[in-house]
Amino acid sequence: MKPSFPDYKLRCGWNALLPSREPAPALATDINSDVAIIGAGYTGIAIAKRWQSHHPNQSVVLIDSSEIGEGNPGRNSGFLLETALAEDADAANLDRMRRGNAMIAETLQNMLQDITDSGDSVDITRTGTYRAAASDIGARSIARYEAFLKAADLPYEKLTSGDLKQRIGSSYFQEGLYSPHCYLAQPAQLIRALFSTVPDTASCFENTPALKIETRGGRWQITTPRGSIQCDKLFLANNAFAKSLGIGESQLVAMYTYAGLTPALPESLYSQLGSDSNWGLLPTHRLGSTLRRTVDQRLLIRSSHDYEREGSASLIRDSLTRKMHARFPQLKGVQLESAWGGAVGFTYNGGLVWGEEQPGLFVSAGCNGGGTVKGTLLGRLLADLAAGEEVPDVTDLFGKASWMPPEPIRALGFHITAQLEQWGGRAEM
Repeated sequence: MKPSFPDYKLRCGWNALLPSREPAPALATDINSDVAIIGAGYTGIAIAKRWQSHHPNQSVVLIDSSEIGEGNPGRNSGFLLETALAEDADAANLDRMRRGNAMIAETLQNMLQDITDSGDSVDITRTGTYRAAASDIGARSIARYEAFLKAADLPYEKLTSGDLKQRIGSSYFQEGLYSPHCYLAQPAQLIRALFSTVPDTASCFENTPALKIETRGGRWQITTPRGSIQCDKLFLANNAFAKSLGIGESQLVAMYTYAGLTPALPESLYSQLGSDSNWGLLPTHRLGSTLRRTVDQRLLIRSSHDYEREGSASLIRDSLTRKMHARFPQLKGVQLESAWGGAVGFTYNGGLVWGEEQPGLFVSAGCNGGGTVKGTLLGRLLADLAAGEEVPDVTDLFGKASWMPPEPIRALGFHITAQLEQWGGRAEM
């Protein structure tokens, strides 16, 4: 049995840059609540806030296996997209895409207001995002995404290799495009700020993993290491780890991806990194490398994958450093200050595990790497669904996760497919 929660070996580099915070205490007794939520990430926080807007007098318990900023929500690359991911974009289904994008854009504006309401300082800026191709496979992906943007009448810039060299300081890429529809954030700062806006009427417990869920006497019970929670409605907002609690076992996979941050670079180096001082670049291949230059003049690279487990710390650091140097040979003497991993919930077809799975049990899982804004939207809609409100057809907009074969066939299929894709798209890795 796979673990029901992540237990990372490496500290999150984003969180390590922030002042320490005092976590909420771990649950150490048996309690009752009207509602319980497993996972205090973007989706879980959105559920808690939305539910209390519907039922302000009901009790809500929010638990997380880690500490806010150190768990999955603080471990991503900090991209908040206002439009679909490139691999999701489909010029043949523009009406569906427009409806989904409109909801995502509205959610992002609500998140920005929540940041303001928190009173916390958060590094977040609407920078737009680059996509760049280093091979013919990448170029074909760029062409498909450009066709979608053109059909959707969304603004973009087509960029040559020289344009990219001038803007981001790398001659690694053949061509690319720039879209303004993206914010970049310090993700650990962001999740801390959003967590601070959860109403005081909700009880929050950190370092409290859910080990088991079951029904008892018509209610749901969550077993944790030192206590339990009984509730009438239970929300799973723990993404891929929902399957270890018995939900989405035939649909979800935990993919571990890795990121590294350099130290703040001296002027002699960052002056060689192009004219843009704060930018992000998303890969054209789903297994490709993400890049960022931060406002404090660090470079981030996110790349490499492992199936259902966290890889070796030394191999992770070596792989990320090698890929960073390939893209920025002027940084050959620079090593990573921090490197870490994070688990992403993937489904075979990119669709969701979403809705009421059993009476009183609601789940939102399968973010497929796009969970910050979309996850917030899906959390709000899930709370609306559970409250009996009318909601859009979520699976029509974002897809429904398809079936995957059981282990060990699933793992074998993944490894074969990943090796083929990595070989074909190796320049994008």
